[in-house]
Amino acid sequence: MSSPARFDRGHTDDLLSFLTASPSPYHAVAAVAARLEKAGFRQVAEVDAWDGASGGKFVLRGGAIIAWYVPEGARPATPFRIVGAHTDSPNLRVKPMPDTGSYGWRQIAVEIYGGTLLNTWLDRDLGLSGRLTLRDGAHRLVAVDRPLLRVPQLAVHLDRSVNTDGLKLDRQRHLTPIWGIGGVREGDLIAFLAEEAGLAADDVAGWDLMVHSVEPPAYLGRDRELVAGPRLDNLLSVHAEAAALVAVATRGADLPHIPVLAAFDHEENGSQSDTGADGPLLGTVLERSVFARGGSYEDRARAFAGTVCLSSDTGHAVHPNYPERHEPGHHPMPNGGPILKVNVNQRYATDGSGRAVFAAACERAGVPWQSFVSNNAVPCGTTIGPITAARHGIATVDIGVAILSMHSARELCGADDPFLLANVLAAFLEG
Repeated sequence: MSSPARFDRGHTDDLLSFLTASPSPYHAVAAVAARLEKAGFRQVAEVDAWDGASGGKFVLRGGAIIAWYVPEGARPATPFRIVGAHTDSPNLRVKPMPDTGSYGWRQIAVEIYGGTLLNTWLDRDLGLSGRLTLRDGAHRLVAVDRPLLRVPQLAVHLDRSVNTDGLKLDRQRHLTPIWGIGGVREGDLIAFLAEEAGLAADDVAGWDLMVHSVEPPAYLGRDRELVAGPRLDNLLSVHAEAAALVAVATRGADLPHIPVLAAFDHEENGSQSDTGADGPLLGTVLERSVFARGGSYEDRARAFAGTVCLSSDTGHAVHPNYPERHEPGHHPMPNGGPILKVNVNQRYATDGSGRAVFAAACERAGVPWQSFVSNNAVPCGTTIGPITAARHGIATVDIGVAILSMHSARELCGADDPFLLANVLAAFLEG
């Protein structure tokens, strides 16, 4: 039996606002935290003792957030239902000594983060965002969301073969953004950003900064059935999971599981960090939740054994200009509903049991779904799903939304798919 749909096109409208407010992983988790607090969740510090009280709680660590809702009457061995995603996207990130330049141009030194499509950062108006670390260890978010930087492409007159031989970019020499004219002055960028954040330059002891496109997300197409925007991979999933958790927690009563949101950083470069899926953060939070409710290691083992995770990340929609790159029998389309991602070599964690769990959630939500598998001749990507399954011994299913232009500075998805995904996630969290 299907449950009433909670989300519609208004959810996609809100996604556009969320993308704009989340130019970095640090901004994304702050935006999620604000939504959770509005719904009655409270932040708990990792250094404090935790209680076993019911209600919504969350932990923030860098660009990661773990949130959970303990219903009334939850036992120590009550299993979890987890929706997982990641907050980071491939981009250009500021180096430790950022101020550089030559031939009268002032530039910013950047490092390539993740597997980005390099050419999509060319000739695009770029801002800067991230966090500044103060001398006392506190952090201050900063976002310059206006045209500040640009990576100019070489004119065709100076590269006559570019349209026949293809664009060739040297990652070190050709991707350094310009931000002005004049001599290079050491400390200039951080002094500028400190002023933007209302700080003195001497207050800043460290930084984690990245560029972002300042072009806002927008509906696309004659009938506005598509969405073009930055960081759909994977803030689309983070946004849907936050909405689903809030909706389920608001209902509250009679939940047979403890619903959890786990949004990690650093998925795009392997997840091996204290805020990544391959770190201990999720397992530590779940264990402490069990122990705070008076549980033992035996209760922890029983809770984990009954736990299921839906790892939601974007996948590839069939590309009309490159259909030969896709598996011939599987052509996911925008607005066709969420995709079930399968790879028998465990690049995705889905198996037959996971398929049944996902299909049941889609049926309950009244949402169609599609299957994705890679062409045998094209290597398959991966996500946090296999890491979560292997690290914690948790049954995990890889799902997502089909998009085009994955890892571009600006990606494309169906306008219905964000709210279809949110409805499925809410149905799954209800168990």
